[in-house]
Amino acid sequence: MPDYGHDLRFGSFITPRNDRPEAAVDLARLSEEAGLDLVTFQDHPYQPAFLDTWTLLSWAAARTERVHLSGNVLNLPLRPPAVLARSVASLDLLSGGRIELGLGAGGFWDAIGAMGGRRLTPGQAVDALSEAIDVIRGIWDAGERRLLRLEGTYYALDGAKRGPAPAHDVPIWLGAYKPRMLRLVGAKADGWLPSLGYIQPEEIAGANKIIDEAAEEAGRDPRAIRRLLNVMGGEAPGTWVERLLPLALEDGVSTFILGSDDPRAIRAFAEEVAPALREAVAAERGGGAGGGGSRRGGRAVELRRPGIDYDAVPASLAGSAVEPGDPAYAGVRSSYVWAGSPGLVLRPATAGQVSEALTYAIGQDVPLAVRSGGHGISGRSTNDGGIVVDVGALDGVEVLDRGRRLVRVGAGARWGDVARALAPHGLAISSGDYGDVGVGGLATTGGQGFLARSYGLTIDHVVGAEVVLADGRIVRAGPDEHPDLLWALRGAGGNMGVVTSFDIEAAELGDVVLGVFVHDAADLAGFLERWGRLVEDSPRELTPFLTVFPGGGAGSVMAQTLAVWAGDDADAAVGALEPFLGAGPVLQQQAQLVPYAALVAPHHNRHTGQAALRSRSALADHLDAGLAGRLAALFATGDAHMLQVRSVGGAVNDTPAGATAYAHRTQNFSVSAVMGAGDAWEGVGAQAVYLSFETRTGEEVLARAFPPETLERLRRIKAVYDPRNAFRHNFPITPRA
Repeated sequence: MPDYGHDLRFGSFITPRNDRPEAAVDLARLSEEAGLDLVTFQDHPYQPAFLDTWTLLSWAAARTERVHLSGNVLNLPLRPPAVLARSVASLDLLSGGRIELGLGAGGFWDAIGAMGGRRLTPGQAVDALSEAIDVIRGIWDAGERRLLRLEGTYYALDGAKRGPAPAHDVPIWLGAYKPRMLRLVGAKADGWLPSLGYIQPEEIAGANKIIDEAAEEAGRDPRAIRRLLNVMGGEAPGTWVERLLPLALEDGVSTFILGSDDPRAIRAFAEEVAPALREAVAAERGGGAGGGGSRRGGRAVELRRPGIDYDAVPASLAGSAVEPGDPAYAGVRSSYVWAGSPGLVLRPATAGQVSEALTYAIGQDVPLAVRSGGHGISGRSTNDGGIVVDVGALDGVEVLDRGRRLVRVGAGARWGDVARALAPHGLAISSGDYGDVGVGGLATTGGQGFLARSYGLTIDHVVGAEVVLADGRIVRAGPDEHPDLLWALRGAGGNMGVVTSFDIEAAELGDVVLGVFVHDAADLAGFLERWGRLVEDSPRELTPFLTVFPGGGAGSVMAQTLAVWAGDDADAAVGALEPFLGAGPVLQQQAQLVPYAALVAPHHNRHTGQAALRSRSALADHLDAGLAGRLAALFATGDAHMLQVRSVGGAVNDTPAGATAYAHRTQNFSVSAVMGAGDAWEGVGAQAVYLSFETRTGEEVLARAFPPETLERLRRIKAVYDPRNAFRHNFPITPRA
């Protein structure tokens, strides 16, 4: 297998001398500035003329921003693997996923012994390294709940706690030359890292053969193992390509690391040799740079799911893609509520990459999910065995025109981060009640927020959007271009395309008054009816939300009101809040002036699919006696575990019903419930529903979410922008034939 298809990478190999301790870090920064991908340092802990390599790696990581770093290679006999695993993971997390692990079995045994290391024979050293790899991978497997127990000859762990997991799938590269070490590379490692001088070019093919055979015997794909090579400096840049091209094409070397402390040589290697060799290799490969799938580590390859062509992942996305075998998988597989097991998570960072991701994903024979924040109650932002396109990296917040209060917000931003970014400008956007919710899902469905009665829904102020369509086109939707698409985006969820950014008119707002009341709601029907009348009689500056939940005792019912007055007029706010004290027996009351951004502060919680739930919704004109009684009955029987009522009158209903795809503009209340098994919710008699709070899907749900004329118009627009119904996994609207 002469060419393993990996992308080409280039690095530097720096001597960590301590007579000028700043010199090694300066060379690392030069390597990054010149465009190299990797910086490595020798590791000889017994060498008094050298800096400690791990300390140097930590310092260099703090002084650089992009470049990856590694020991070349770390001396295992003097670095206990369990501690080393945590050190690597910690630095990888701190550096944003930029640490790689080069390991060596040890060689200078007199020096190692002098430092207190255990003297081993060559065979014992290989066995110890094999055990160490198991220890390191076991510590990194933070998703495994069982304690780590390994009974090795050289390393034994008896109930070690696992974690942390690194920020990315840290590859383990082995410095190896002899057959037994080469077989270990094939069986367990992610890369082979020898040095020219210790191995001759004509010997590389034979070593590759041993590695490949060992990989296949272990049930691994040999392509999963990257071939790296340390090359010594001293040659003129013009001779490098002629020398290295056969190593890339015939021997599969894809990472070339220059051993030199000469700044001029490092810069020439980065600026002259690297681009020339990349061009030459691409030309020989027919313009390709190798499939993305071939870059994965061995464990990721073994856990791949059927129906996905991993080798065809676009090169621009392969580096950030996450597969089931990656350490980052546990953090991206699930949504906030729903557990998932996708076969691939793509994380584009630009609209162009979103286009590439969609084109690729739609071509695979698996489900597609699009995720902005991953908080969605519906659970449609993950799947089982499919592809997730996560736009979380598109999280910019920019004030385009302060006079017009016009803001551009990335679809992957979290609303708490948006509020925090807009606060210094005296602006705010009404956006639900929780700061971790992603912009994309909420701003295409509705947006029932704490400012709803004064500001309206979030979608009511969306005046433009950048959208990636199913055919890969990137278009802008606004009043003057694709106005029908903009209309559909404002309420039809993800049916028409993937929005990458929104242009939104914000509100002038700084501080707000927050009132918090807790009532005894044992008479739940009466309480709901009274609470509803109070909301409708309130000034529209006040937007109350109500949550009903079981109390501590048998039959006890508690009701918490969060009411937000849009402004800092405390006297007017108190006057609007005081009537709510009469809704029922008061257990707690509080009012305070707070920044709006504090109401929706971002938590950035890990999404672990903590509890699958059944959520149902209804939109109602009034909380009259009939509806209040039916809701109270659901709660009394235990069919509803929790109720929430959001006030959505006032400014929400100022927008004409036909102005957006969200057409429900007469209702004052949005009711949702976490339900048990069964269909008891049907007794509520909901004529209209809010999709963000529905876990059911299908034509019946769509018929309640959209009036007939609205749904028909959506089907016609769908036929224009997504005629093949690629976006059919999230409350699908079928295109009109």
